[in-house]
Amino acid sequence: MLMQGFAGFMSLLSIALILFSGFALLDAATRREDGYRAADKQTKPFWLIILGIAFVVNLIFPILSFLPIIGLIATIVYMVDVRPALRGLPGGGRSRRGGSSSDGPYGPYNGGR
Repeated sequence: MLMQGFAGFMSLLSIALILFSGFALLDAATRREDGYRAADKQTKPFWLIILGIAFVVNLIFPILSFLPIIGLIATIVYMVDVRPALRGLPGGGRSRRGGSSSDGPYGPYNGGR
């Protein structure tokens, strides 16, 4: 009975780790590439590769091995260091999709009003 509970807990922890690394990967993919340079962090391809590897490792290996723990550390570094720096940039570091044609480099142009 105790072993079944431990196995269930570990499977839930594994799923949570997969979701956490997947969220970080999607978040990194939606940020603008120049935002990484503006925030003085590593490049976007670097973080996409690291977080992609962490996601795949979490899918393949059991949670008690050392590779998912290394992936978890990389994901935590992205979430607590890189992501807040990107969010602090004007526009939140997100890709500009569907922006107005009157948007300038410092925000929307309002015609001098």
